[in-house]
Amino acid sequence: MRARLRFTEGLQFVGFSETGHAVLMDGGPEAGGEDSAPRPMEMLLMSLGGCSGMDVASILRKKRQALSSLEVNLRGERAQEHPRRFLKIEVEFVVRGKDINEEAVARAVELSMKRYCAVKASLNAEVKASYKILPE
Repeated sequence: MRARLRFTEGLQFVGFSETGHAVLMDGGPEAGGEDSAPRPMEMLLMSLGGCSGMDVASILRKKRQALSSLEVNLRGERAQEHPRRFLKIEVEFVVRGKDINEEAVARAVELSMKRYCAVKASLNAEVKASYKILPE
């Protein structure tokens, strides 16, 4: 897998994926950026949410759960000293659908966190996952 980033101005970069997609990243004004796009650490948090969310949605679909929506809420706690890495991350899956089986959701979250999510496996942080099921 490959990626390429191109500096534009200030602290802004355009990242290009191997599959031909582009994303914009920037820093905040306090660091010399223009605040025109997410910060790299925000992108990392969103990557964890996307990776685990795709896992959970796919597993629930295979378990024939009538999923109408899935939201992934993340909260990261960062170190105060550089390199300011994530120390703890909370991931909450909010599942909505008709007659959703709680055991299926619990198992989908567990499988994502312990087996399938490559982003989670790549992180050096404590990651805690939870879920809640809301009626349709």
